[in-house]
Amino acid sequence: MSIINSPRTSRLRVARIALIPAVAVGLIGGPVVAAGPAVASTSERGCTVEPLKPVKRDHKDNSKFRVDFRIYVDCKGNKNVEIRQLRFEDDRGRNDDFLGKDRFWKSFDPRDDAVTIHSYDSVPNGPGSEEVYQLVSFRVQSGNSDHWSDWTRWEKSDVARIH
Repeated sequence: MSIINSPRTSRLRVARIALIPAVAVGLIGGPVVAAGPAVASTSERGCTVEPLKPVKRDHKDNSKFRVDFRIYVDCKGNKNVEIRQLRFEDDRGRNDDFLGKDRFWKSFDPRDDAVTIHSYDSVPNGPGSEEVYQLVSFRVQSGNSDHWSDWTRWEKSDVARIH
């Protein structure tokens, strides 16, 4: 007499085996899905650049706001960083108003610590509050090399409401 598994038993075994990877993926992917929004920073070749939320600074002219579009930069080791910055006023449902652009160069030696670059711009003071943000991209040169990395993708800061 031979022992033959019934089709029902085989299907249950296959279903259980197929369930194991699905549960494993769920356990691994679950925390990723539940995580909050990512911080708008990028790392490249030992350097991290983060466009910080713009902040209002005092301005003598009441028809304009003076805004500091800050950029946090941290590099480990002997590096040069070139940063591109675009500044915008957020207009809901329309094209955002371009405020200006800048480029910054910063050199780090092995003992340097992180820095915050301050980039000031005037924002026209309309009725109510204004929303502003910045986009930042950068590239890195290591040591005395002539070779620069590719430009990173553009990172957007949080939108700041300026009153």
